[in-house]
Amino acid sequence: MDLHTTSTTDLPATAAEIFKYAGDTRIFLFYGDMGAGKTTLIKSLCKKLGVNDEVTSPTFSIVNEYESSDGPVYHFDFYRLKDHSEAMDMGYEEYFYSGNYCFIEWPEKIADLVPDSYTGVRIHVLDATSRQITVENIS
Repeated sequence: MDLHTTSTTDLPATAAEIFKYAGDTRIFLFYGDMGAGKTTLIKSLCKKLGVNDEVTSPTFSIVNEYESSDGPVYHFDFYRLKDHSEAMDMGYEEYFYSGNYCFIEWPEKIADLVPDSYTGVRIHVLDATSRQITVENIS
């Protein structure tokens, strides 16, 4: 599925479309260059899930946990990960296989650790405000 946004005001509708397309999938992998809008899109997804906490990039903490009406939501940023052992040390499996929503930025850093079934979200910058978002279900 391909979506096109021209403003951050498009993101609530984009988030709704992503959830509709993903179905029961709870693992979401976000791909895109630095500054493409991964965290901004995740903020909209969290809002759709009823998260009232401030959603921020977990660049230094690696994972942030937010409370939603549907249980905990886990937001990962693996950009600063040096190797897989860091993900293993933090107990990534407990998060990924918890049945809760997991939004994962920079999944290419842990490619061999991600579950077999997930929704991939690729964000391509078209210009300062426009993004092409490609969503695919992998199982």
